[in-house]
Amino acid sequence: MLNMVDGLARLGALAEAPVTALLARAFADAGYELAIVGGPVRDALLGRRTNDLDYTTNARPDDILRIVGPLATATWDIGRAFGTIGAKVRGEQVEITTYRADSYDGVTRKPTVAFGDTLEEDLSRRDFTVNAMALRVPGPSLVDPTGGVEDLVAGRLRTPADPDVSFGDDPLRMLRAARFASQLGMVVAGDTTEAMTRLAATLSIVSPERVQGELVKLLSTDAPDRGIRLLVETGLMELFLPEVPALRLEVDEHHHHKDVYEHSLTVLSQAIGLERERHGDAAPDVTLRLAALLHDIGKPATRKLEKGGAVSFHHHDVKGARMARKRLQALRFDSATIDAVAQLIEQHLRFFGYAEGAWTDSAVRRYVRDAGDQLERLHILTRADVTTRNKRKVNRLRTAYDDIESRIALLAEQEELDAMRPELDGNRIQELLGIPPGREVGEAYRYLLDIRLDEGIIGPDAAEQRLREWWAARG
Repeated sequence: MLNMVDGLARLGALAEAPVTALLARAFADAGYELAIVGGPVRDALLGRRTNDLDYTTNARPDDILRIVGPLATATWDIGRAFGTIGAKVRGEQVEITTYRADSYDGVTRKPTVAFGDTLEEDLSRRDFTVNAMALRVPGPSLVDPTGGVEDLVAGRLRTPADPDVSFGDDPLRMLRAARFASQLGMVVAGDTTEAMTRLAATLSIVSPERVQGELVKLLSTDAPDRGIRLLVETGLMELFLPEVPALRLEVDEHHHHKDVYEHSLTVLSQAIGLERERHGDAAPDVTLRLAALLHDIGKPATRKLEKGGAVSFHHHDVKGARMARKRLQALRFDSATIDAVAQLIEQHLRFFGYAEGAWTDSAVRRYVRDAGDQLERLHILTRADVTTRNKRKVNRLRTAYDDIESRIALLAEQEELDAMRPELDGNRIQELLGIPPGREVGEAYRYLLDIRLDEGIIGPDAAEQRLREWWAARG
C-alpha cells in the first residue's frame, strides 16, 4: 500500500537535493519553469530507489544551454533535436528536456518532434498515468493531472489519454506496458489491454533497435514472466519474437508432453533466482535470461509423435540455436550476445548425459572446453531447466550437477582448466617438426589438444615425444 505521508517526504527530499535546488533557482531567475518528471517521482512515492533525475522545462534548447552553461563543467547537445540538453553540474550528470508534444504519423519509424508550452500538456502525452506526474521546483508542488497517484494506490497501469490515441502516438508504449507490469507488479487496465490487442500490428512502424531495447528492459526486471504473458496474450510477441508464443503446443488425448511454454517461463524464473543466489546484486544477466526463455524454441519444429503416446524433440537444441541466432540478428542484438545465447541453447542438454552415468575426466574437460566463457551461465541454465515435480528426480539431478561442478573445480585447480590449450604452441610445433605454417601445424595442434582433454597435463617433454611419434607414424 502506498504511504502518501512517507512518499511526500521523499518528494521533498528530491526537491531539496543540492543540484535540483541550484537548477530550480537558475531557471526561475531566468523566467522559466522547471520540474522533476516521470520515473523519479513515481519511484519516490513508491519508496523505490531513485537514480538519475529527469527534468523538464518550458525553456527551449538554446535557452536551456544559456541557463545551465554557467553552472556546468560540461554540456552536450546531442539530443537537441529532441529538446534534450545534457550537463555536468556539481559532479552530477543531468538531462533537461523541453516540454514535448510529439507523435508518430503512423507510417514512419521515427517520431515527429514538436515542443509543448505547458507542463500539463507534456504530462498528458506521456505513456502511463504513473509516469505522468511531476514535481514542480522550486516550491515544491506535485502536479498530477491524470490521476497517477490513485493508480499507484490501486496498482493499476493505464494511459493518460484514450489508449488508442496514446499507442497511436508511439506503439512502443504497448511493450512498455508489459515492462512496467513486471517492474512495478501492476495490473494493466482492461481497456488498455484491449487496445494493445487491437493495435498490435502498428508495432511494425517501430525500429527493431527500439523493440530490442524494450525487450532487454523487460528481461532485466525481477519477474519478466508477467510481462511476457501479457505480450503473448495480446499478440504483440508474435510480431517480434514469434518463437515464444509458438511454444504453446497443442496436446492431444493420445500424446502427452510437458507444456513447453509454461516450462520455459518457469526456467526463466528459476534462472533469475539462481542468478541472484550465485551473484547477489550484480546487474541482470540479459544474455542468460534470453537463453532461458528461448532454450526450447526448437521443439515445435522437431516434435514427433511416437508410438505408444510418447513425444520426441530430437535435435531441438541444435535447431533452437539456429532459430535464436536468426531472430536475435533481426532484433539487432550485438554479435557477442547472439553467439553466447546460441551456444547456451545448443549445449543446454549436454549435462543430462552426466546424470545417467558419471563422466570420465576427459568428458568433463571437453564439457568445460566446449562451454568456454559461457560455463557459469551454462551451470545456471542447466540447473534451471529442471522443472519436474518429481522430488526424487529433482534431488538426483541436483546432486549430479553438484558433483560435476565439484569435479570441474578440482580439475581446474589441478590442471589450469581455464587455459585449455596444448602444452606446445604453434611455434614450438613448427620448430620440432621442421615445417612451415599451414594445415599440418593445425592438425598437430588438434592432436595435442585431444591428448590434453583426454589425459590432462602430461608435461612438455612427454608432449614433444608424443608429437614426434605421431609425426613419424604419418610417414
